[in-house]
Amino acid sequence: MSDSTGPSAPQARSVTSTVEVGVDPDTAFAAFTEELDLWWVRGPINHHAAGRVLAMRCEPSVGGRLLEVYDDATGDALELGRITVWEPGRRLAWTSSLDDVSTEVEFEPGESGTVVRVVARIPAGGQDRGGTAWTRVVPKWFGRWCAKRDGAPREVRDLARLALAVSYRKPAAAARWLADVFGFESPDPLPEGTDPLPETEYGHPWIEFRLGNSSLMLFKRESDGTPDPPIHVPWVYVDDIEAHHQRASGRGADVVQPLSSPWGLPFYVADDPEGNRWTFAQARPTMR
Repeated sequence: MSDSTGPSAPQARSVTSTVEVGVDPDTAFAAFTEELDLWWVRGPINHHAAGRVLAMRCEPSVGGRLLEVYDDATGDALELGRITVWEPGRRLAWTSSLDDVSTEVEFEPGESGTVVRVVARIPAGGQDRGGTAWTRVVPKWFGRWCAKRDGAPREVRDLARLALAVSYRKPAAAARWLADVFGFESPDPLPEGTDPLPETEYGHPWIEFRLGNSSLMLFKRESDGTPDPPIHVPWVYVDDIEAHHQRASGRGADVVQPLSSPWGLPFYVADDPEGNRWTFAQARPTMR
């Protein structure tokens, strides 16, 4: 019989992050919960079903749900978590409905407003399938929203239907150059490491800029066996990606990456007759 208390036994873990926002605790709590759909960044990889999302929603009570909403008429939604603590202006907590993570958010008075502390806990032997993501997104997204919310419109501004991907041999260095020289802004902190960046479980780290509501994505340049691999690849979001894929395949497009959804967004990649590369992806209902 194995000793469950030995050094190889699974250990409980926790992940913590903090951000100070320039509003009082009551306002911070209300903004966090009531304006979740406004501060949660819309992007290609920021949802479980990125091609279907209508809204992000927090139901305001113990027993309420954190939801990724797909259809209000039918109630179709993905439950992300179930709220266990609801103390306006002080504390919010929930258990993940997708893994074993429990998350607590505290709102404490700070020198310049409110210190928002996020603690995600994984029990011994428990699974983290993304539940700890809140510790990563709250500082960079919620903090930024609080800084601009007084003058920001109270409506979701989704991405444009046309985006651009650019491949670089040194994407981390290129991202910092674009930010410094051209003033491009990213919804996420830019990578500080040197190229090549370490791979994540989904491949190369995601680097994205926003120009208005247009997305500029930076990828690692890799040879695909051709003398001049594509460097600039337009992304086009379409209403029905399956029908679009069938049409393109049936009319002779060179599909170099078949339709798939590795990170929640259905897309495929095809070359046109002159070798220009295009990525087509499923548009959300909020993309106009």
